[in-house]
Amino acid sequence: MSQPSSEPTSVRAPAVSPSASQSGSEPGDSGTVRAVSRWQIVGLSINDVIGSGIYLLPATAAMLLGPASLWAVLLAGFAVALLVLCYAQAASYFDQPGGGYLYAREAFGPFAGFEVGWMLLVTRISTAASLSNGLAEAVALFWPAAKAGPARVFIVAGSLGLLVLINVLGVRTAARAGVALAIGKLVPLVLFVAIGAFYFDPSLLRSDAPLPMDHLGEAALLLLFAYAGFENLPAAAGEYRNPRRDVPFALLTMIVLVTIIYFTVQLVALGTLPGIASSSSPLAEAAAHFSGTGLALVLTVGAAISILGTNSNTVMMGPRYLLALSRDGYGPRALGEIHPRFHTPMRAVLFLGAIALVLALTGSFQQLALLSVVARLCTYIGTAVSVLVLQKRHRGREGALHLPGGPLIPIAAIVLSLGLLASASAQNLIAAAVALLVGAAIYKLRRKPEADVAA
Repeated sequence: MSQPSSEPTSVRAPAVSPSASQSGSEPGDSGTVRAVSRWQIVGLSINDVIGSGIYLLPATAAMLLGPASLWAVLLAGFAVALLVLCYAQAASYFDQPGGGYLYAREAFGPFAGFEVGWMLLVTRISTAASLSNGLAEAVALFWPAAKAGPARVFIVAGSLGLLVLINVLGVRTAARAGVALAIGKLVPLVLFVAIGAFYFDPSLLRSDAPLPMDHLGEAALLLLFAYAGFENLPAAAGEYRNPRRDVPFALLTMIVLVTIIYFTVQLVALGTLPGIASSSSPLAEAAAHFSGTGLALVLTVGAAISILGTNSNTVMMGPRYLLALSRDGYGPRALGEIHPRFHTPMRAVLFLGAIALVLALTGSFQQLALLSVVARLCTYIGTAVSVLVLQKRHRGREGALHLPGGPLIPIAAIVLSLGLLASASAQNLIAAAVALLVGAAIYKLRRKPEADVAA
């Protein structure tokens, strides 16, 4: 890859010192405000990861791996922690928005950075579209009309429109909505575990059947999708009060809490619902089995809230990639503008919402989710490789996170990501390759960055 050039450095906003960003809303990145606190960031990180996956994971994982799925969920949490640690270390170096795009750009130059940023953007748009479809499917469980027709369009378009409006009005509004939705999605899961523990049958966890080795790759990708989303948290670093300190804290807190939640939910689901592998809505069916229809309805509504919450984060973080890319000269200059009153990238929010709506109404949840998974893996590899470079360049930076073992964790994360990428189907790999080629073509159309024009 090419060596870093001085060009991208010229468009970076000045870092905000920790002491200056502790109180109130300090100036952020060229018109945004630093208004999001540490625990709001923790809430946003949990909201981004816990989505539709947890409500479908117990049945699908049990179908692929049987009772061993319980330990697979735990092992996946430890594996994904390797990637989370890479993002946490990289985030401890920067106050600016951009996430993986920023890290790859600073480590390897503008082209590598753009390709990572482009794949992050593809991930965000496809995720927003797939979750909008997933929300309609979840709502259809208690409102059958939402399966198709005008009611489905209303759910898809209405939910996206609401989230776009919230994110246009201000980052405080978006953060508070994200935290509220995170609490709304956690309450049903806590009730499920707390009540289900009294009806737990350990015999349901025993099986004499051998571990189905031919499904390990498929199960690995499924578990990755359930834990994915953490990579978006640094994207809005320009609007966090102290991103170099708070983003690593939030990421590490999130992976511990989410792993515990996933493990306990899988444990209770396996131990309370016989024949769970054939269930289409395992948590709701398990709840109905041991506690009646009341808790089952709570879990069903909780699934819809969970999907809406994750999509709220997607609509919040995705435009920040557009903002960073536009300011570096990629795409229309208007997408890099900040609204003077709301201090949000309004045009970028509207643009992402419009594209996601078109995809949501023309594609299926499964197709869009698979594209999102493969695109994510490309960005994970880009960030883990970037950390190897950034570790050397910023080894003496005060306050930066230092990973034990030096390069060992990033290398392990790269190996993990490559292994998961090898498990993807040829069709999905071809789709990702096409996306990278499209990105390379767009890169050639780069205009002068904002700072160069101003100079």
